[in-house]
Amino acid sequence: MSFQQFNLDPRLMTRIHRAGYHEPTAIQNSAIPAAIAGHDLIGTAQTGTGKTAAFVLPILQRLLPGPRKCTRALIVTPTRELAEQIHEVIRGLGAETGLRSATIYGGVGPAPQIKALHDGVEILVACPGRLLDLVQQRHARFDKVEVLVLDEADRMLDMGFLPDVKRILALLPARRQTMLFSATFPPEIEQLAAKTLNHPQRISIGLHAPVQTVTHALFPVPQHLKTALLLTLLRRTDTESVLIFTRTKHRAEKLARQIGLAGFRATSLHSNRTQGQRQTALSGFKDGRYQIMVATDIAARGLDVENISHVINFDMPDTADAYIHRIGRTGRMERTGDAFTLVTTEDGELVRTLEKIMGKPLPRRMMDDFDYKAAPPPKPANDSRRPHTSGSARKPHQSAPTRKPKASAAKPAHSGWGRKPAPRRPGGDRRR
Repeated sequence: MSFQQFNLDPRLMTRIHRAGYHEPTAIQNSAIPAAIAGHDLIGTAQTGTGKTAAFVLPILQRLLPGPRKCTRALIVTPTRELAEQIHEVIRGLGAETGLRSATIYGGVGPAPQIKALHDGVEILVACPGRLLDLVQQRHARFDKVEVLVLDEADRMLDMGFLPDVKRILALLPARRQTMLFSATFPPEIEQLAAKTLNHPQRISIGLHAPVQTVTHALFPVPQHLKTALLLTLLRRTDTESVLIFTRTKHRAEKLARQIGLAGFRATSLHSNRTQGQRQTALSGFKDGRYQIMVATDIAARGLDVENISHVINFDMPDTADAYIHRIGRTGRMERTGDAFTLVTTEDGELVRTLEKIMGKPLPRRMMDDFDYKAAPPPKPANDSRRPHTSGSARKPHQSAPTRKPKASAAKPAHSGWGRKPAPRRPGGDRRR
């Protein structure tokens, strides 16, 4: 099978070959013909299987004829990282078509986005919040939209974007092609699809199981030895580019600093970082300036970095789907990769779920010469805690309390903690 079977425009075929695409993936084989034919689609596929090109190529093919300098295709996605990723694919595959795209998302100044809208671009890749802001300010119009893509619909639901998506849908022409892609289909997404799509074709590729090109291993370890084991693992493993996942943004930042102090080139990616910092981290990780990136689940979807040799779960994710998306950052497009997970006794239930999905036990590994019985460090004394004293005791240098004058009208009648003083009893002491 080859891309020739789709009868794509020669300009697209040239870019396909230059991008290094040789044979279409399973999702591309199924989705591209249906999308080119104009059908609505519901697509489900594992991450890393070429899903983005599966909807970008049909969009470019459709938009080649027809008007320019107006928004004809709208792609809605949950995160700015995924928006930029899709934008890069559009620019790469559409470089010789004259079709233009722009990204719309928050966290950056709106001026360049407003200029792109006023200049007129054919394809918008947008996050819901900022897009609606610009619509309200009358900078964006959707009356010429022919194609809508809702990418990572379940993730948008998790992030609370479903009401915004419904508002966007109400602004679009009724006659359009709609493609919805989602890793899972909770009831809310099923209802959205039923109301939004017209006799859709449903395509499911490799659902509910990790890609076969990834090798899995669990590393049991006590909670307090996780960082030490991770550093040992990094020193003893032949790695190219490593993506490490943590559960919280604070832990991601702290762990990246610890890895850097251990002599590795490391950076972090999480929602507390500014858009500029996030772009610098991503570009540095892609071009090899950073060997290791520590991230929250913000990087679990849409991050397309070639040659990620290892994904390491420093913290086990909350769900099996999240695990599958995380480890899908390696072993992409038929390449091989490794997924290591540090597990504690609290992770047993999710481990059993993953083993049931994969139909086999996940191998456990132990690091030679690592001290798994090391005691946890002593807890630091909390010197800031005041010693308990009785109501009559006071420090030696303190004088006996005197009655304070009444507060003037200019001062607030309550303390800085926002709680009013309790009313006084006749004897002068306050009600407890």
